Amino acid sequence: MFPRTLILAAALGAAALAATTANASEPKQGGTLVIRMNADIRATDGVNRDSNTDTVLHHIFETLVGYRDDLTIGPVLAESWEISEDGRTYTFKIREGATFHDGDPVTAADVKWNWDRRMAMAEEWRCADYFNGAQGLEVTSVEAPDDETVVYTLKDPNALFLTQLANIQCNNWVASPKNADADGNWIPDSAIGSGPFTLKEWRKGEYVALGRYDNYVPLEEPSSGYAGARIPYVDEARFLIIPDTAAAEAALYGGEIDVLPGFEAQRIAEAEGRGIEVLHTDGLSWTPILIQTNDDLMSDVRMRKAVAHAIDLDQIAKTRSDGLASGNPSAVAQASAFFDEDFLKWPEYDPAKTRALLEEVGYNNEPLKIQTNTKYQGMYDNSVLLQAMLAAAGINAELEVLDWPAQLDNYLAGKFQLQSFGYSARLDPSLMYGVLIGDKEKDPWRQWSNDEAYDLYLRSTTTSDFEERKALLKQIHALMAEDVPILGIYYEPVIDAVTSNVEGYAAWPGDKTRAWGVWLTE
Repeated sequence: MFPRTLILAAALGAAALAATTANASEPKQGGTLVIRMNADIRATDGVNRDSNTDTVLHHIFETLVGYRDDLTIGPVLAESWEISEDGRTYTFKIREGATFHDGDPVTAADVKWNWDRRMAMAEEWRCADYFNGAQGLEVTSVEAPDDETVVYTLKDPNALFLTQLANIQCNNWVASPKNADADGNWIPDSAIGSGPFTLKEWRKGEYVALGRYDNYVPLEEPSSGYAGARIPYVDEARFLIIPDTAAAEAALYGGEIDVLPGFEAQRIAEAEGRGIEVLHTDGLSWTPILIQTNDDLMSDVRMRKAVAHAIDLDQIAKTRSDGLASGNPSAVAQASAFFDEDFLKWPEYDPAKTRALLEEVGYNNEPLKIQTNTKYQGMYDNSVLLQAMLAAAGINAELEVLDWPAQLDNYLAGKFQLQSFGYSARLDPSLMYGVLIGDKEKDPWRQWSNDEAYDLYLRSTTTSDFEERKALLKQIHALMAEDVPILGIYYEPVIDAVTSNVEGYAAWPGDKTRAWGVWLTE
């Protein structure tokens, strides 16, 4: 295995990122690829989700389009598409030979069924607002004129339509209608998709085993990111649940697992000394501290700025990443072509300003609770570092350690003062702002209710002009630096460790483990 450099074109421009790939022999079929997962998936319906759930389900199901390594949009279930001259009509052709795991051909009617079903459950599917006009983009109709053709019509042209269709966290994939009962309700644990792997066994709390779908017909375009040919080589991809980080590392060294995603940067040297290949690239997964601006204490912007002045972003970033990452308070990653130094403008690290603001707001040593968990080591470590910095600046911070499902439920309900969190990679800055900005009364998981910022966000989705979009993103960030509704810290570098018998595995900025295109030498 040997490192390979990829040139990554982010959004509408280009940014150079170093990536590595395990790939030195001819592909062969067979064997079981064991991948560590730190917590169980939540469901198979694509609505009750988290990052682990997304990772597993995108092996079973396919979106029409997906992100390539260079963050452009490529084919997945749709082998091609055309856009009308007015930018309002998108016509997709389904991949020839695509079938569901029960043998049924995938038809345009199935695509429409999935679309209609999701939009009918808009209260549960958090991505509905990305397509119903609430955030600018409105799909007015989806039609299936024949078995191979799907036509989407938009109310107005929108630069993010394909980007949103490919949005990994939306799980806007196509499932067999047989996953639902006669009333349209998803059958628990059902997972009939068209992807390269089938759901073989889900032993809850232990592992999720996926089997190779032998009748999968891949695209001719080479595999890249989540797009192109998804060729399955291994007989089984087993996502083994190992919550404890140290136990996962021991399992890697002991040969019990083959792939350990999210490897700790501080452990790279030891791993390489043990014959483990460590693959890494710049990432797009944002690590923030969430702030509940509706909280009595944190509703005062002066208190939020006091907290911001107490945090040395670079120190936390470099400590956590062993120097691979630097601080970034913005929803625009260093890996993005839109990024420049303006996105680093933020209330500077200055504990003296913190103390002055605390006196101004009449802070009386009230406890400020930081919710965190130990399933995600980075979230826990960040909360410990944050607590120490706040204490040094005169803020009484306490850790509230929860299990991950409970913390995630609190995030969704907005039940916290501060919360150590992580957003999985959004491959366009507007997608990240689309998650952050909105009505907290309607969606408690939104972090920022600001009408001016929301208007700027909508404008950023309607233009494809690079410089115009960049200027709008800068205006959003400047407002965020004044309002401080969230404390961005850094972007996690993607670091995956693999054993010497694994070939074809690659780390990529999308930060999602992919078992297709991977084979075992022994």
